[in-house]
Amino acid sequence: MEPSFTPESAVRGRGRHRAVRPDLADVARAATEQVTSLAGRTAVAAAAGSGVLFSLVAAPAHAAPAPASVSGSVAGTAVQGALNTADLNALASQAKESVAAAPVVTVAADAELTVEKAAVSVVSAAENDEYQAELAAEAEAEAAAEAEAAAAEAAEEAQAALDIPASASGSAVVSVGMRYLGVPYLWGGSTPAGMDCSGFTSYVYAQVGVNLPRTSSEQRYAGPEVSWSEAQPGDLIWTPGHIAIYAGDGMQIEAPVPGKTVRYTEIWQSNPTFIRVL
Repeated sequence: MEPSFTPESAVRGRGRHRAVRPDLADVARAATEQVTSLAGRTAVAAAAGSGVLFSLVAAPAHAAPAPASVSGSVAGTAVQGALNTADLNALASQAKESVAAAPVVTVAADAELTVEKAAVSVVSAAENDEYQAELAAEAEAEAAAEAEAAAAEAAEEAQAALDIPASASGSAVVSVGMRYLGVPYLWGGSTPAGMDCSGFTSYVYAQVGVNLPRTSSEQRYAGPEVSWSEAQPGDLIWTPGHIAIYAGDGMQIEAPVPGKTVRYTEIWQSNPTFIRVL
């Protein structure tokens, strides 16, 4: 026997069928709107509570993973029950965590910047004890250096006097010349800073009050010529291009050549000319 069919039963059957198959798109949209609304309210609350201007950088609220029930609905699988209050609370919790994780700098609205002010004092050099002590120490060190140099010079002069040969002990020229042993040779020089041969002889003779011509060729005629046997300490010894001071006993004092210093040495010139100046 076939079941009876009435319009009322057909209507009731269609209604029941629609009730058990909810629209999945509507469910997903409702969930997204809930999350977006909640995240927006949270961000506004955070901004309003700070009291100052700041930058809030946070991931979009809708980027948080959706619950499995909603994801399943969007993917086309069956929805496991209706979207209830527990599901919304879970979404809200995720949105809060996203906002809390965003970097927020909070400054009180009544905060003040304090700059310490210290008085600057200026002390003149004359009143600066530390600076004056440094100057005094420098002056003391300079005076000590000068005293040491003077002592060294005096010692050299004393040693030079001891080195003067007996035959020249009465010669002021030889005595003065021995003071400058070790002075470097300097072409055109005529001071203890550096001397060439004629610069040396003219400087030494000037110390005893005799002015000699500057060059060796001119000094050749500064006095009469004497023989070697008649030569005395203090006479000049001339050879072409060079001149020295005779120190007695076949020795001489001379400024030899570049790279050498004033020295006391044997006469090395062949056939020298002796000149008596004094």
